[in-house]
Amino acid sequence: MKLWGGRFTKETNQLVHNFNASLSFDQKFYHQDIEGSIAHVTMLAKQGIISEEDQDKIIGGLKGICADLESGTLTITAEHEDIHSFVEAVLTERIGDAGKRLHTGRSRNDQVALDMKLYTRDEIDELTVLVKGLLKELLALMEKNLDTYMPGFTHLQKAQPITLAHHAGAYFEMFDRDYSRLLDIRKRMNYCPLGSGALAGTTYPLDREYTAELLGFDGPTLNSMDSVADRDYLIELLSALSTISMHLSRFCEEIIIWNTNEYRFVEIDDSYSTGSSIMPQKKNPDIAELIRGKTGRVYGALISILTTMKGIPLAYNKDMQEDKELTFDAIDTVKGCLALFTGMISSMSFRKDVMEVSAKNGFTNATDAADYLVNHGVPFRDAHGIVGQLVLFCIDKGIALDDMTLEEYKAISPVFEEDIYDAISLKTCVEKRMTIGAPGQEAMKKVIEIYKRKIEE
Repeated sequence: MKLWGGRFTKETNQLVHNFNASLSFDQKFYHQDIEGSIAHVTMLAKQGIISEEDQDKIIGGLKGICADLESGTLTITAEHEDIHSFVEAVLTERIGDAGKRLHTGRSRNDQVALDMKLYTRDEIDELTVLVKGLLKELLALMEKNLDTYMPGFTHLQKAQPITLAHHAGAYFEMFDRDYSRLLDIRKRMNYCPLGSGALAGTTYPLDREYTAELLGFDGPTLNSMDSVADRDYLIELLSALSTISMHLSRFCEEIIIWNTNEYRFVEIDDSYSTGSSIMPQKKNPDIAELIRGKTGRVYGALISILTTMKGIPLAYNKDMQEDKELTFDAIDTVKGCLALFTGMISSMSFRKDVMEVSAKNGFTNATDAADYLVNHGVPFRDAHGIVGQLVLFCIDKGIALDDMTLEEYKAISPVFEEDIYDAISLKTCVEKRMTIGAPGQEAMKKVIEIYKRKIEE
């Protein structure tokens, strides 16, 4: 069944039909299509545009189609152009002429705009649940590791000592921003395009506010041309998904590095690892690598829709059919990555002893040695130079700052006294950083309480 065949005298070429059809992918939102149609006919009956008898028949028929699709007793078949024509054809077969009144006062343009918004809104709700689950897991990781010392890095070089709680908290911040972005997108997109018609509305006395209310929108869209041509919310969503993927990829990259024999900071659970077909000793971080790899796939969806939309004049154009497959794929990809990543980090074990030794053996306390001198009256620039000499001495001897004797310290600067060892101890280096946002336990406890309140909101 075609919804537009009356003006044509020839059948569509089969290749053209196949190229034009969207049923293979837009069948994904059959539930949203039926939900929108039920709201539409409810409004039509309220306005006296169709009879209550036809309303009841149509709604009953639509609910039956939905139930049969969900149970598998009804199969979507390829001869239909899209999900909209499939639903209407089956409905008319089942209830007769009443089914032909379903499309009164709407176009496929505003219908597909509605379906895509309903589908996207549902998917955003599922995505926010997954991101919140990850935030909870990161918070649990932080609470368990307030005193798990490790080196902090810049340029992949050891910089200063931190805690694993502090490191995980950085990712909590990233994914918390992702969470808020998803909520922002949902709020901004939550206006109903149905009733906009093809581009210029309709002469029927529709109650668009009522339709919007039935479907859980904040109101109707205010410009019918923009309503059918708008895909900004998909661009925003794909941008947000790309950012989520980037954050996942960054953390995966660190986990992959930490999992190497050279670092040995982390042990990935067997259930999230794979082996080698030839090397029996191997235990590969394949899940982390795949999540990292799939980031490019999500980026590709964003670039694709931006490229598709950049040259489209108002209002609807068939190019916009390209919004669906890439959006569906990106959503499914990110949902899968979030679920797998959350499971992976919840089952990982951290080698606290190895992490602590690594923090001690990388001059991560050099800044604290300089601060010690400053606190004893040495200008910072001079202190910086003195500690540089200490580091060179240690490198030459193959020792850490903690291993130097007081005599060796004093040979470089007489300012040093016995209390230098406490000043550069790992615990002191971390715990004296007590301002909020720093890795000290008291600071981190305050932050964790703030994070808990965020999650509970």
